[in-house]
Amino acid sequence: MATMAATRGEHAIAARTTTDRALLRAFLERDRLYAAYALCDLDDREYPRTRWAAAYDDADVVAVGMEYSGLTPQPLFMMGDNAGIAMILRDVLRPRAAYLAAKTEAMPAVETLYRVDPGPQMVRMWIDRARFRPYPADVRRLLPSEIGELNRLYQLGFASWLPSSAIAEGVYFGMRAGGKLIAAAGTHVISRQARLAVVGNVLTQADHRGRGFATAVTGAVTAELLQTCDHVVLNVRADNPPALQAYRRLGYAEHIRFEERLVHRIASPWPDFAGPLRRLFSSRKETPRQ
Repeated sequence: MATMAATRGEHAIAARTTTDRALLRAFLERDRLYAAYALCDLDDREYPRTRWAAAYDDADVVAVGMEYSGLTPQPLFMMGDNAGIAMILRDVLRPRAAYLAAKTEAMPAVETLYRVDPGPQMVRMWIDRARFRPYPADVRRLLPSEIGELNRLYQLGFASWLPSSAIAEGVYFGMRAGGKLIAAAGTHVISRQARLAVVGNVLTQADHRGRGFATAVTGAVTAELLQTCDHVVLNVRADNPPALQAYRRLGYAEHIRFEERLVHRIASPWPDFAGPLRRLFSSRKETPRQ
């Protein structure tokens, strides 16, 4: 288990790995709409692909972080106090590159250890049953056997080809014109335990845009999810006003603007100096870094 401590005033902040899902869930529920992906990743289906860390100020959890395995760069989620986030990134979760999701006010802590690529802010939007406004249209739920058409619409290459399980385990709706799939929307993740879901993969073929098709398929996915979920969320780039307006028509509201950036760990400026020191003290018993 990796552990490190720093002081904040008279208190010591310690960061370490954790597998305590109850502790993580309680902290993430403080802002469940922002932490939607992370809450969903606590479910049994996704949890084995994740690695978690928590930072403590004495006995109080002040920050959590999660990295998701299987992708390079991997998704990295941070939430909480800046001093705690800095400790987690300094000694527990240390990817060389990652797709980071963090609140804007956390970026100074991130930038002490990572170079951050430029990009627009993301808008986290949310909806519940009371807010939802149906958008009647000729849409149909997609079947796993239609995964080939869906991938062709998304123009995904072989390396990022969606499996049929994405449709079987998620919720996907599409619209057709002349028998051809021209618009679709689906889900990134669904948590039946948290009663929460994330909508994504919304796309309309270029020559059919501007006709409300994205709103229609997103509305159909949202309506289906709200039968079992208390909240549904989605992300939109802040520099995409048409998409923001399309989702507002369904009743989605802005919750928070945050950063979703590619980050690269800053290398030590003295690599030749650090190496001999590690060898010199290698015989001592130390907490291993993970």
